[in-house]
Amino acid sequence: MKKQVQEMEFTKASSKGQIVIPTKIRKKFDIREGSVLAVAVEKDMIVMKKVESGLSADDLKTLRLVEEAWKDIERGRYTVRSKEAFFKELKEW
Repeated sequence: MKKQVQEMEFTKASSKGQIVIPTKIRKKFDIREGSVLAVAVEKDMIVMKKVESGLSADDLKTLRLVEEAWKDIERGRYTVRSKEAFFKELKEW
């Protein structure tokens, strides 16, 4: 069974790629300042889902860094280090 779109609103992207979620949708999903949204790609669609969790801003920053690191690894951009060098850097970090 094919899913049907329940509601559709229109918005524009700013020069910085920011979009405004229309008021009607923000109210329906109780999206407020500081709400966390997961953004994914599904075929030719951008899908957003409100995330109900206790993730802090630092948690989200760490998740973004991990995602960027995996992308670098997939592109072959990484450095091989000795165990000692790794632990030295980890200790400094």
